[in-house]
Amino acid sequence: MNEMQNEINELKEFLADLKADRLAVKQKEKAEAWTKYVSLTVVIIAVIAAVAAQWSGKYGGRVQMDQLQASDDWSFYQAKSIKQHLDESALVQLLQTANTNSPPVAAQIKKLAANVTRYDSEKADVQAEAKDLEKKRDEASARGGRMGLAVSILSVSIATASICTVTKKKPLWFVAMLMAAVAVMEMVTAWVG
Repeated sequence: MNEMQNEINELKEFLADLKADRLAVKQKEKAEAWTKYVSLTVVIIAVIAAVAAQWSGKYGGRVQMDQLQASDDWSFYQAKSIKQHLDESALVQLLQTANTNSPPVAAQIKKLAANVTRYDSEKADVQAEAKDLEKKRDEASARGGRMGLAVSILSVSIATASICTVTKKKPLWFVAMLMAAVAVMEMVTAWVG
């Protein structure tokens, strides 16, 4: 009977230990339930980072296109300047050497003078367009820079949240969310301009 009582006592102790272990596991799961939210936060931050990277690329492409178009316009401006200079030189030469009373020479002088005036007007238009493209380029560059900064901050935020999950340090999660919020503000600032 004593032996039976010992076995029952051992069984009771085993059941008590089992219950204690289950309770400890449940308490640990409950205490670490917040880590599920950290994982969800990491996914959300990663999606936001992907959007920011896309927009950063868009602005980078816009910078390149505007720069190319502005360079084309400045080349066109230079071509107009060269043509104007050639016509001015021809006009000066005609005025110095030719008989200005001759109708064909007078017609040529009139044509060259009209060309010089036209080139001034065309150069002003081309210059205005080139400066507008440069302004757009600079704006896109600034926006792209802010978006690139947001991507960097979001990447650090993801790393911080990941470290938080490994080390089980809840304050790191708050730091990661704070950094993500700063990055989102940078993105909004880039969009709004």
